[in-house]
Amino acid sequence: MPEKSTIHARHQARILALQALYELDTTRHRADQVIACRLEEQPLPAEGEALLRQLVSGVLTHRDRLDAIIQHYAPAWPVSQIAVIDRNVLRIALFELSGATGTPPKVAINEAVDLAKLFGSDNSSRFVNGVLGSAVADQPTISLAPAADRPSGHATTPGASAMTEKD
Repeated sequence: MPEKSTIHARHQARILALQALYELDTTRHRADQVIACRLEEQPLPAEGEALLRQLVSGVLTHRDRLDAIIQHYAPAWPVSQIAVIDRNVLRIALFELSGATGTPPKVAINEAVDLAKLFGSDNSSRFVNGVLGSAVADQPTISLAPAADRPSGHATTPGASAMTEKD
């Protein structure tokens, strides 16, 4: 089990990643400058800083795929209409659920729900938990590969039929 200081550093890294992604979603600032500013305001140990950079970079790199997953599991809400906090909490968690950070699924979901409680609206934590719970029930490890790069038989959107891939 990781030490409390490591757990705290990873939790703080997720908070800073959420703040950075919120800023990047609402401004035209550059990611490297936003991260530098966050770290200047709240320095992290090396492991925390590495996770912060990995989360922000991973979410930005895979944003379209992450948004497609969110859209699939929250079909009543176009991603652009989901609250900025909720949208980025989901992006971070889904990125972590891909296995890229080595975070166990239960930890990724619990951390996302905690972030939603801290920064979101009254209903954010339930919404985030529902979307992530549905996603993990469908596919325990979230695939971030574009449809063309996934093995055949894997649908374009989680839970969609393989027929979609052929169309």
